[in-house]
Amino acid sequence: MVVVEASSERSEQFWARTLIGWHIVFWVLMAMLTVLGITSGLPDGKRFAALGAVVALSTAYQFVGRPAIGSRRRLPAYAYRLVLLASLMVLVALLPQAVFLMFIASAQIWLLSEDIREGAGLSLLLVVCCGTAQLWSAGWGWEAFWAILPWMLVSLVVSLVFGIWIERVIAQSEQRAVLIDQLHAAQAELAEVNHSAGVMAERERMAREIHDTLAQGMTSIVMLSQTAAAELSRNGAGDGVAARLGQIEATARENLAEARALVAAFTPIALSEATLSEVLRRQAERFTAETGVNVAVALDLDDAEVAVLTQAQQVVLLRSAQEALANVRKHARATQVQITLGITDAGVAIAIRDDGAGFSTAAPSPGFGLAAMRGRVEESGGTVQVESAPGRGTTVQVRIPTSQETL
Repeated sequence: MVVVEASSERSEQFWARTLIGWHIVFWVLMAMLTVLGITSGLPDGKRFAALGAVVALSTAYQFVGRPAIGSRRRLPAYAYRLVLLASLMVLVALLPQAVFLMFIASAQIWLLSEDIREGAGLSLLLVVCCGTAQLWSAGWGWEAFWAILPWMLVSLVVSLVFGIWIERVIAQSEQRAVLIDQLHAAQAELAEVNHSAGVMAERERMAREIHDTLAQGMTSIVMLSQTAAAELSRNGAGDGVAARLGQIEATARENLAEARALVAAFTPIALSEATLSEVLRRQAERFTAETGVNVAVALDLDDAEVAVLTQAQQVVLLRSAQEALANVRKHARATQVQITLGITDAGVAIAIRDDGAGFSTAAPSPGFGLAAMRGRVEESGGTVQVESAPGRGTTVQVRIPTSQETL
């Protein structure tokens, strides 16, 4: 995001510097016209008219034209360009050398135009105004007309080429600004998603750590205390030792309950509020609504059998289904997805099948999704099997034994 903001800032700085260059050129030309009007030797009336046109144009530019170039507001833009054309006609008629002002006038017309048609029309009007003023200065006549016409046509062509280039630069700048805004929004959304995913991954990691360390240790203490108490009872040992072992067992059970509570607290929110079957159906409905891909959920076990599954097993099955659906969204281009959850001889199994593009299982996976899924399942003592081929869809099957000791 820092890189994009820096790029946007550099673009704005470049545009600002470009406008400053046009402002400087305009004021230099105004200064030249002022000197030319004073030293031209015109009669006082014409000289005052020429200098008045310079003052009128300078004032209009400073208070109307210059702000309008930055905002491209319609009414000020039209008002300034009318003053520009009128002032230019007066200056060219009185000072034919002032025709060089067409250069900056053409640029300003295009900078204030909303589209190419508007710019082309006003450029033609600019050429007509300047040509008419030159004819008036030359005393009219066909000879003057044919002498002026080629230069006016060349000026029109140059103005059109230059103006179209300006319009394309402005359009590209606006498109770039839109793309940058969209990229900012996408980056913010991605950052939020990554943060949520990181939080959930850390919750699951903490749950696994508690399960694999504290909870298993407490379970071992409970079992050892029970065994020791049974042996003491058979050997006729004193009641004091049995009481101490009972206290150890009670303390271990309390800590085991605390560990189980922590693991339950780190369980995904969806599973804490609904059964695995309901969560899978909600995931399928949401996926269909977001992508248009039809997702069907088939359950080969009832709610009582689902309830027998431990929280750890349900989390693994849910995450596997979510990862498989994420891969379908990103890569498969599928129209149908089937999620099947059931009990087999080897334990509980979930299969996610799609009719998408498929891929070669011999090729290395370009992402980390399947690898992360495999690692999570193998930590639970299960296996992941992926069947796919180009053009034949993909099947991801996860099996977790139900006989393992879990919370």
